[in-house]
Amino acid sequence: MRKRAKKRSQKAGLPPGTLVHIGERKAEATRITIFDYDPDRFTEKTAQTVKEAILFRQQPTVTWVNVDGLHEVEILRELGEGFGLHPLVLEDILNTENRPKAEDYGEYIFLIVHELSLAPGSHIVSKEQISLVIGRNFVLSFQEKPGDVFDPIRERIRTNKGRVRKMGADYLAYVLIDAIVDNYFLILESLGERIEILEGRLVDNPTREASHEIHQLKREMISLRRSVWPLREVVSALQRSESPLIQAETGLYLRDIYDHTIQVMDTIETFRDMLSGMLDIYLTSVSNRMNEVMKVLTIIATIFIPLTFLVGVYGMNFEYMPELKWRWGYPLVWTVMILVAGWMLYLFRKKQWL
Repeated sequence: MRKRAKKRSQKAGLPPGTLVHIGERKAEATRITIFDYDPDRFTEKTAQTVKEAILFRQQPTVTWVNVDGLHEVEILRELGEGFGLHPLVLEDILNTENRPKAEDYGEYIFLIVHELSLAPGSHIVSKEQISLVIGRNFVLSFQEKPGDVFDPIRERIRTNKGRVRKMGADYLAYVLIDAIVDNYFLILESLGERIEILEGRLVDNPTREASHEIHQLKREMISLRRSVWPLREVVSALQRSESPLIQAETGLYLRDIYDHTIQVMDTIETFRDMLSGMLDIYLTSVSNRMNEVMKVLTIIATIFIPLTFLVGVYGMNFEYMPELKWRWGYPLVWTVMILVAGWMLYLFRKKQWL
């Protein structure tokens, strides 16, 4: 949090459109990969310079330029100038703390979505900002680090399977967003399994660790909601867009993504309700366990009240107490105390207090 605040403070007083990378450096070096294709041919390459990517802008084919790593500002500046991107768009790309949104700049459409993933060997959900620029014959994608959910799309382009090679840049943008949304279901499936396991533990043995995990899951649900809720607005805006960059046929596919985002939101809300109920169960279980402990202690204290009275009476050591010099006084007191304790235990069991 302090690092992010420090990064933001670097922009204080600077004019709008000033390019400053806000976020963590997640890649060793910026890497630019290019997929250029049409129904008949396909080219894949890793660009050594930005100019190699800019040359594809004038091609009649569909070009997908993917950038991994956002920390090298000059590379993004040069790429943005080559594809005619507004400085405010580049500024949003470099700020990795934006909420999902869609903006129509006429010659291109700018999108921000969030890709979610599970950290290796952990149940923690991590978030990465994916920025997309949809042009007439190109799509630019900007990621914070290498590794994404787009490998199946790359394979379909290489092998010419499906419709992606036969459609335009807007369809390519659709399949990229669709891959991100489909991955949400995998994340939710994993979280659903954690919630089921946690619910079983909570019923059997409510512990403090279980309560901590409930709070962690609730924070993750809030983070998921912040990523998915604005995405619904993004997809809806693309559906309603009158931009010539979005074809009517692609709008039908966008409607499917919209339905998926609604399903994701419903699942998230269901999980949030379940976690709230589980927290109530935990608090109730802890309270009941405390009540059981207090009940046992109260019964023990109640049993010892008359015994303490008897011991207190015969502990006064008055000289003229007849029982003090009686030979059977001591055994009699013990007998009375045992009978009183037994009778009280019998009474408690009869009233089902034990």
